[in-house]
Amino acid sequence: MTAKVIFKTSRSFVIEWEGFGIYHTDKEYEIWLDGELKQKSRKAIQTVYGLLPDTEYQVELKVDGQTAAAFSVHTDYEFVTLNVRKFGAKGDGIHDDTLAVQTAICSCPKGGRVYIPAGIYRITSLFLVNDLVLDIGKGAVLLGHADRERFGILPGMIQSWDEKEEYNLGSWEGNPLDIFTSMITGIHVSNVVITGEGMLDGNATFEDWWEDDRAKIGAFRPRMVFLNHCENVVIHGIRLQNSPSWNLHPYFSNQLRFLDLHIENPWDSPNTDGMDPESVNGLEIAGVYFSLGDDCIAVKSGKYYMGHKYKVPSQNISVRQCCMNNGHGAVTIGSEMAAGVRGLHVENCLFSHTDRGLRIKTRRGRGKDAVVEDIRFENILMDHVLTPFVLNSYYNCCDPDRHSDYVKCKSPLPVDERTPEVKQLVFRNIQAENCHVAGAFLYGLPEKKVDYVEFDHVTITYAENPEPDEPAMMDDIQLVAKMGVFIRNVQKLVMKDVRVFGCEGEAFLLEDIDELEAERIEG
Repeated sequence: MTAKVIFKTSRSFVIEWEGFGIYHTDKEYEIWLDGELKQKSRKAIQTVYGLLPDTEYQVELKVDGQTAAAFSVHTDYEFVTLNVRKFGAKGDGIHDDTLAVQTAICSCPKGGRVYIPAGIYRITSLFLVNDLVLDIGKGAVLLGHADRERFGILPGMIQSWDEKEEYNLGSWEGNPLDIFTSMITGIHVSNVVITGEGMLDGNATFEDWWEDDRAKIGAFRPRMVFLNHCENVVIHGIRLQNSPSWNLHPYFSNQLRFLDLHIENPWDSPNTDGMDPESVNGLEIAGVYFSLGDDCIAVKSGKYYMGHKYKVPSQNISVRQCCMNNGHGAVTIGSEMAAGVRGLHVENCLFSHTDRGLRIKTRRGRGKDAVVEDIRFENILMDHVLTPFVLNSYYNCCDPDRHSDYVKCKSPLPVDERTPEVKQLVFRNIQAENCHVAGAFLYGLPEKKVDYVEFDHVTITYAENPEPDEPAMMDDIQLVAKMGVFIRNVQKLVMKDVRVFGCEGEAFLLEDIDELEAERIEG
C-alpha cells in the first residue's frame, strides 16, 4: 500500500491511499504532522485541515503504530484573506447575506482567499469570478431560499444581433431552457477552488422546490452548483444537501475535480442527482459520498438540439474511491447523450442500495453521434443493488415519443442518422451481493448491436427476500426477481470467471450474440 497527496490549498491537503481498501481503508490509520498526532481516519481519501499558508509540514501515516508512509507537504501561498463578516455578512440565518458575500468574491485579488466563518448565511445565488479561492469554513452553512422572486433567470438561448449565432446560458434536462440561477453559479470562469469543511444547504422541501418538480414556474428549478463553460475548477471538502434539483451540474466545461465531498438528499426527493456532467472533457471524481433521490452520477451530452448541433461529448472521466449509497443508478450514462460519452473509467467504489450499478439509458432517436465507448468498471463492491449492470436501448421516460412503435420495436429497423451506438463495455473484478431483480440486463438494438462486452472475474449473488421490479425502464417488460444474466444483441461477448449463485431459472440468458468467448463460468 502507498499514499500520496492529490490536492492542496493554503490551508489543507488531501491524501489518497492505494491498495488499502475501497472507499474505507482496511484499518484505521493515524495522520501525524511534525511529530504530533493530527487525526485518525478510515477513509481512503482524507483531507487534513487547519494548516498555515506557505508552510512545510512533515507528514507520517501510521498503521498499527508503524509508519506506513512519510512525506513532506508545502501548503500554497496566500496573499490575503477576505472574511465575509468584514463585508457586512451577518451569518445569523435571518439576514440575506448574498450581497455581502458577493462583494467579497468580486473584491478578491489573485492569490487571495474569500473566507466564510462559522454561521448560517442566507443567500440566493453567488457568482464566481476567475482565480478565486472560496473557503467555506467549519460550521459555516450557506442556506438557500425558496422564494422564486429572489432569483435571477438564466435564459436558455439568446440569439446574436445578426441572428447567425447564439449564446446559451440555461439548461434543463439536456435542452437549452430557462433556469433559475444556482446557489453557486459559474459562467465562463477559470482557475476556481471551492473548498472547506462547511455546507451548502439548498433548503428545498416538498412544500416548495420539490412540490411541482416538473413544472416551469417562471423558470425551471435551480441546481446547487452550475458551472457553464468553465475551466480548471476544483470543488473540495464541502457538504451539499437539500438541493432544489441536481446538486452539481458541470456543463460544457473542462478540467474539473470533485474531491472528498459529501452529497446527501432525501431518498424520495425528485431529480436530486448527485452530479450530472454534461459535455465535459477531463473530469475527476474522487472520494465522494452520494445518497440522494435519483442517479448518483449521470453523464450526459445533450438531448437533441445541443448534442446534434455542437457535438461535444462527455469524455475522459475518472471516478474512484466513491460511495454510492441510495439512488436510482450508481453511475449512469444518459439518457440525454446525443453527442456521446467516451472514456468513462470507474474503479475502487462501493455501490449500496441503488437501483442499478452501471446504468446506460439510450434509445432510437438520440442520433448517430450518441456513441457510448470505452466504458470500464473495475474493483467494485455492490450490496443490495437491484440490478448491477443495465444497458437499456429502449428508454421510455422523459420524451414525447417514448412509447412510440419506433422507440419500443424489438425487431431490426433501418440504421440511419437517428440510430445510437454502444461500443466497448468492460467489467472486471466486481462482487455484487444481495441482488434483487437481475444479475445483469443488457439489451442492445438488433440493427446496431453492442460491439463488445467483457465480464472478467465477476461474482453475483441474490438476496433471500428480493423485491421484484423492472430491470430497466422500457416497454413490454415484466416485473422479475432473481433473474440471471440477460444479454441480448451483442457482437462479441467475453465472459471469464463469471459466477452467478442463487438465481431462479437459468443463470445465463444469452440471445443474439454473434461471438461468445466463455471461460470458467458457473451458475
